[in-house]
Amino acid sequence: MKKLALAVSLALAAGVAHAQAIKITGFGAKSGVVRSFGINSEAALLAAADLINKGGGVKLADGSRAKIEVEFLDDRCDAAEGISVIRRIAGTNALVAVGPTCSNVAEPLFGILQKKVGDAGDSGLQMPVFTDVAIKVGLAKISEWAFRNVPNEATMYNSLFYWLHTQHPNLKTVYGGVEEDFAHSRATWYVVMKPRAEASGFNVVGNTKWLLADTNFATQVREMKKANADIVAISAHPFSTCGVLKEMQRQGVKPKLLVGLTSSSSLETLQGCAKQAEGIIIPTSFAPINKEAVAAAQTTAKFKGAADLHSMAAWENMFILKNVMESEGISGKPGDLQADRRKVRDGLAKLKTTKGLMGVTKRDAEREADKPYLFVHAKKGEWKVLYNPL
Repeated sequence: MKKLALAVSLALAAGVAHAQAIKITGFGAKSGVVRSFGINSEAALLAAADLINKGGGVKLADGSRAKIEVEFLDDRCDAAEGISVIRRIAGTNALVAVGPTCSNVAEPLFGILQKKVGDAGDSGLQMPVFTDVAIKVGLAKISEWAFRNVPNEATMYNSLFYWLHTQHPNLKTVYGGVEEDFAHSRATWYVVMKPRAEASGFNVVGNTKWLLADTNFATQVREMKKANADIVAISAHPFSTCGVLKEMQRQGVKPKLLVGLTSSSSLETLQGCAKQAEGIIIPTSFAPINKEAVAAAQTTAKFKGAADLHSMAAWENMFILKNVMESEGISGKPGDLQADRRKVRDGLAKLKTTKGLMGVTKRDAEREADKPYLFVHAKKGEWKVLYNPL
């Protein structure tokens, strides 16, 4: 009897040994000009995983429970490095990858994933990738293994410019400033901001260009000053946004309104140029407007990260993945890794809605999100809610 009990005990121990940890690997920019985005996403992933683990972890198909283990890799916002990173992740025991930061990495990276699930003639990677930051319009359709939890900028800027037109009917003209070499900022100006402003009745009188790593904006701001538009819309990330705003102050350029890029509704902008950014209006999919959002921001801060629309998407991703792992019944066994990856992919593809920090997010057939949003403006060194259109 004792031998039988020992054998059963050993068998049970062997059966649940696989349940020690489920690995989720994040990746993004932790070096370079936009490194803060990767740092914040890593902090949010760690914070969310810690909360899940303290609550018992993930329930597996056999009833046992597993903790989530997080790793985060730096792709330096470089496309070649990003592709190398996702190949490395696919070769590990990671169940799913969360990232990347940069759209210029996401676009080619999604291209090396299997385009259509189950296509035996396609040797692309069969690895679920759930993006938290890279926001350029329409990228998830590249592969059925790609999913995004990023806001719909077309919806947000359409709403913003319409609202501005109704609130400020005396403002007629818009001039754009665009970070030309960054996939997100470039696409947002030409594909989203400019046409949405025109659709709302504004006259777009031109735009000027610069690069992500530029430090001198004198020529661009002179062009801006000459245009003398009522509204200046800056489609750029925090570093160059601050550079342009400081040069605008130096040259005495004072438009009646400033509009910014979603990604610049972040702590980095306020740390870099709070005074010059005063009043800038930006649509965003995160603000600490309820208990859950405040708690997520505070918990992420304990892991040395700042809460914004990007890092809080990473936070949401972790809880979405937990729910999918449990609803799809992953085993967590090493031998079932690829089958579990497929279960996660299929589970994400089934989702029509997800619960986020600001409410319910709708999901479409191309694996993209339609997230709740609001407008914020910079006031005395803080982002304050200006208007909630929903």
